[in-house]
Amino acid sequence: MMDQEQAWDHGDIPAFMQYYSDTICFIGRGSRTCGREAVTANYLKTYPDKGAMGDLSFGIDEILPAGKDHAWVTGTWKLYRATDTVGGGFSLLWAKERAGWRIVRDHTY
Repeated sequence: MMDQEQAWDHGDIPAFMQYYSDTICFIGRGSRTCGREAVTANYLKTYPDKGAMGDLSFGIDEILPAGKDHAWVTGTWKLYRATDTVGGGFSLLWAKERAGWRIVRDHTY
């Protein structure tokens, strides 16, 4: 997730998204989007430039194995931007795929 923070902080949404599975479902406040292309499109629309993206910081609260090839990760996120600071929490289901560990479910609030 440190690599995701760095990609985000450089304004690189495609690099940030490489840690998502092709089968990702993102569940946010009032919406659900599935598929990496659709989730990427939402990120690009919501965060059109580096200023909107700001500086991302994750706080990991717990990593809970869920069998040999899955794990739940819960924690917090904050975006530090010039005009404000926003944040919330997340629950991520990671799966071990051929390409490595990827996020298959992202519930961010």
